[in-house]
Amino acid sequence: MPATLFRFPSHSYLTISSSLNPKPPQTPKHTPSSNPTIANNPEFSLSLKQPLSQSDAAVKMPTAPWMNGPLLLPPHEALDLSKPNSKKNLNNARVEKSDKALTEKIGVRGERAVNKIVRSIEKLRMNDDSDETQKDSGKFGFGDCLEQLGEDDWSRYGRKMPWERDVGFALRRMKKEKAVTEAELRLDKALLERLRVEAAKMRRWVKVKKAGVTQGVVDEIKTIWRRNELAMLKFDIPLCKNLDRAREIVKIKTGGLVVWSKKDTLVVYRGCSYQPTSKNILKTRARLAGSQAAPYYETGLPKWERNYEVSLTSSNENGVDEKMCRSEGEGANLPPGISSKGDLNYQPVSGSLYVRETERLLDGLGPRFLDWWMDKPLPVDADLLPEVVPGYRPPFRLCPPRARAKLTNDELTYLRKLAHPLPTHFVLGKNRKLQGLSASILKLWEKSLIVKIALKWGVPNMNNEEVALELKHLTGGVLLLRNKFLIILYRGKDFLPCRVANLIAERETELKKYQLHEEGARVKAIEAVCMDNGLTANTSLSGTLSESKYIQTEFSDLEKGNTEVEIKLEAEKQRLERELREQERKLFILNIKIDKSMKELSKLTGGWAPTEMDADREMITEEERECFQKIGLKMDRCLVLGRRGVFDGVIEGLHQHWKYREVVKVITKQRLFQQVVYTAKFLEAESGGVLVSVKKLKEGHAIILYRGKNYRRPLKRVPENLLTKREALQKSLEMQRIGSLKFFAYQRQQAIMDLKCKLEDLQQSKSIYQRD
Repeated sequence: MPATLFRFPSHSYLTISSSLNPKPPQTPKHTPSSNPTIANNPEFSLSLKQPLSQSDAAVKMPTAPWMNGPLLLPPHEALDLSKPNSKKNLNNARVEKSDKALTEKIGVRGERAVNKIVRSIEKLRMNDDSDETQKDSGKFGFGDCLEQLGEDDWSRYGRKMPWERDVGFALRRMKKEKAVTEAELRLDKALLERLRVEAAKMRRWVKVKKAGVTQGVVDEIKTIWRRNELAMLKFDIPLCKNLDRAREIVKIKTGGLVVWSKKDTLVVYRGCSYQPTSKNILKTRARLAGSQAAPYYETGLPKWERNYEVSLTSSNENGVDEKMCRSEGEGANLPPGISSKGDLNYQPVSGSLYVRETERLLDGLGPRFLDWWMDKPLPVDADLLPEVVPGYRPPFRLCPPRARAKLTNDELTYLRKLAHPLPTHFVLGKNRKLQGLSASILKLWEKSLIVKIALKWGVPNMNNEEVALELKHLTGGVLLLRNKFLIILYRGKDFLPCRVANLIAERETELKKYQLHEEGARVKAIEAVCMDNGLTANTSLSGTLSESKYIQTEFSDLEKGNTEVEIKLEAEKQRLERELREQERKLFILNIKIDKSMKELSKLTGGWAPTEMDADREMITEEERECFQKIGLKMDRCLVLGRRGVFDGVIEGLHQHWKYREVVKVITKQRLFQQVVYTAKFLEAESGGVLVSVKKLKEGHAIILYRGKNYRRPLKRVPENLLTKREALQKSLEMQRIGSLKFFAYQRQQAIMDLKCKLEDLQQSKSIYQRD
């Protein structure tokens, strides 16, 4: 091993020992005899005996103050301090940092904690002399000791161990228990497992579209059940978002059991004793039902299409086996869209309080919608309500005293928030003939302020705007919300229940009777007085009920041609004058804003003093101009002018460019060429350079400036006579504001002139009509 390898570790050892001890030890001289390791090394002794050449002579390096002897290193290991090396300095810094980390003192708090731990462990070992601890000595470790220590010794002082953390109480998320399906309860385990394996292999399904599980879907399912015991259904929106409800609908309409589900797919099992309904039974039931449409098998359909016909009856004959059916076989499978009072509306209500109250609210309004795609309660199917109600008319309304029927914005927002958590009351799938729905809405408004109507999915030509307008006309309510999914109606402040409206109508009729009786008594009294005084019966009728009726009957038949024309002319004149006053008021406001903006702009331009163009400018030749133009256009670096225009930062940027190059390219996005030329001359005057050219580019206009042959950097690169960046932005905004205000003021002036012309024409036509 060479000698240099022994000197370096000895030096590092001395450095570490000196940092640990305040008094450094005396270092031995660097001789082979003083170091036994070096003396006993034959390689080292041979290297010392060999003569050293002048090129391999050791270099004397600076030593630490506590070192007595010199430090000699070979030339290739000596450091050249005249050329600092960043990598070596970085390595030295890392070594010093690691030495400092090893030798620096432990913090007071950490040292105290360690001492307390050691004392507590010693006390525990001295007191723990029982047999159990000796038996369990192999199992008792340092971690158990610290746990016991933390429980006994540290708990006395109400403190925790240094490594213990304050862990808050956290509730773990419990896994949702998987609900037991009806198929698992009714089918054998082996049969269910076999059906699920077969269901996972199925690759053909029946598409359930937006309209839901319609009769056509039921027909396809039963057609598949003739050949296979399983049928796969793939649901589209909205049922794909609520497969639990889809299970219920499929069970009610087909009588099968769902044995497998994945994402938006269900597989339905027909049952062990399934038997398809014969065609004769279909014909008989179709005749009994008096159906107008001919059955599928009576039409001229091909043979492969006739196989898809199914019965419209319930699934009592073709349901599942006796183990599966239980009590649902009697009335669970109903025709789509039909619900009788004996099966659905009067079935025992179960569920949460929300569901029970909603069921109680909707009782008696109409049949329920079985294909409802959301959770229960089921809304009322508005399509099954009567289209025309004999004698129906919009309800009588009367607003309370000192109240307005119109809703304010705050009230409208509050009612919309109130309607959000409410259940859906009706489901609608048609645009016209909604008198039955309107009658049910009026009945519901006696219990609830708001009615929510959902629109059916997949119904062609459904127009929610037309539906909302017709319901608003039939009920007189206030429309809160209308979109392609919902229509929400508020009954209004002037809504009166049926009983209250009838009472008010009765009171009105009684009041009219009393008025007539009073008028008759007054006329008799006047006649009696006239007979006693011998006066004629030509008494005044002013202010009486007879006068008002006389005016209404006598003057209602007069020709109203002239009066109607005059009234129309006067109304048009009043409208034009009112609009003219409104336009003049707006013009006055605009003029005030323009004056205010002009004052702000004058304040900003007050501190702006542009430099005048120097008469003794530097001249360049045409050849130099062309050369500088080509150089400037080829430059990638440029200075871009924004909406602020020229301010002090732009001039500073020019001088910064001129520090490294002679030509600078300035890009401006001004549209008018006159503004671009003005900007170029302004830059030339403020910077003191020479304008080379102005060229049109894709990005905008390029202004090429040459710094000049006698260019010197100014002492102050930021000029004081220009605006700052903030002030330049404010100036740009004020100029834009003034331009917009002047444009709108011009529009108001034109509108005022047009209104004055219309008034003059109206006055002339009125005078001509009066002459005629």
